[in-house]
Amino acid sequence: MVKIILSVVLVLIALALIMVVMLQSGKSAGLSGTIAGVADTFMSKNKAKGWDAKLARWTKWVAIAFMVLLVVISLI
Repeated sequence: MVKIILSVVLVLIALALIMVVMLQSGKSAGLSGTIAGVADTFMSKNKAKGWDAKLARWTKWVAIAFMVLLVVISLI
C-alpha cells in the first residue's frame, strides 16, 4: 500500500518536473530576440531573469525530490 502511494507521488513529481523544465526559456532566446530587433526594457530583462532563476531553482529541487523518492521506492 505504501509503495502504491509513493508511486503515485512519484508520477506527480515527474509531471511537475516536466512542467518546470518546459516552462524555462531556452538559452538562445536572447540572441534571437536581438537579431529580430525586439527591444526589451531593463525591467523586463530583470523580470525574465528572475523568473528563469526561480524556475531553475524549482527544477533543481523537484529533480532532487524525484531522485530521492525513486531510491526510496526501489529500497522498499
